Amino acid sequence: MNKYKIAILAGDGIGPEIMKEGVKVLKVIEARNDIEFELVEAPFGAGAWFSHGSSFPEETKLLVDVADAVVKGPIGLNHEDSKQIPIDEQPERGALLPLRKRLNTYANFRPVYLPKALAHFSPLKAEIIGDGIDMIMVRELVGGLYFGEKETGVDENGKRFVREVLEYDEEQISNILHRGFKLAQGRKKILHNIHKSNVLKSSVLWNEVLEEIAPQYPDVTVIHNLVDAAATALCLNPTQFDVMVMENMFGDILSDQGGGILGSLGLMPSACLGHDGKAYYEPSHGSAPDIAGKQVANPYSMIGSMAMMLEYSFGMIDEARNVWDAMQSVFADGFSTSDLSKPGSGVTMLSTEEFGDKVVAHLQANG
Repeated sequence: MNKYKIAILAGDGIGPEIMKEGVKVLKVIEARNDIEFELVEAPFGAGAWFSHGSSFPEETKLLVDVADAVVKGPIGLNHEDSKQIPIDEQPERGALLPLRKRLNTYANFRPVYLPKALAHFSPLKAEIIGDGIDMIMVRELVGGLYFGEKETGVDENGKRFVREVLEYDEEQISNILHRGFKLAQGRKKILHNIHKSNVLKSSVLWNEVLEEIAPQYPDVTVIHNLVDAAATALCLNPTQFDVMVMENMFGDILSDQGGGILGSLGLMPSACLGHDGKAYYEPSHGSAPDIAGKQVANPYSMIGSMAMMLEYSFGMIDEARNVWDAMQSVFADGFSTSDLSKPGSGVTMLSTEEFGDKVVAHLQANG
């Protein structure tokens, strides 16, 4: 029997609600396979700061170091409540970025997927969606502006200033580009390279490294897009994309836009992958404190992140596919949650827990 230790970091806001539904799915997978999941919960995020004096407590750091995989819920508070926490300890700075750096999860995979049958979720016209949207955004996750040197102060003229450095080296760029090329090889063999080389020297180096390694992947066609043009194309012709690769901040912005063309970030799970099997998995959306505790958040992004864990960390490709199919079946049966669908849209509204239960039922019926 294979045994895996999974760190469960439920996070803030709707995190614990949707995490509960993801764990239900893992229990089903565990019950019908020769496998054992040891699920270990640990504090992480704003709640951890209030309870432990740190948004990334030492006990959580030690756990993620030894876990076979980490599943993280969304973190953070609303703007006013965040002011109760010192700036450098606020969850995004004090927990999320340090987690990425600690595990060196340099490759972020964010699938943007909407089959034709679910086109009604999207704000885009049906003729733009066509037969459906199916792409993966590959984002470099531990470099660039977010991790560069930062300085704030007052200059000699008495003016406040801020300085943040965007920094990459060729190894960081090469690592993420290899991930993008390999992913493209297993899909449509097209890689869209997203950059801003007409302005940024970092993009010039990025493209130089790409040209150096591209010959290793002769079966992959590279298409270059400036990031601003890519943002427009995502709205006007999203089906042209399959695998998109980009640096950290571009990936942050465009993947949120990906959620927008689907109709909600609640439909976007993600995998954050490093070297030597290190990985953590998380929904791409925030903690939505305004709806926390109301049982209206759809757990799709959390359950989808669990599916990605099954595939990328544990090699359970068939079971991962079963999970995706089960979630799509619930939507296809005419069910949704109120955060994704509006009254009068012709679907039956479910609570967070009810949606999770239906996913489990489909999974059990088709396993």
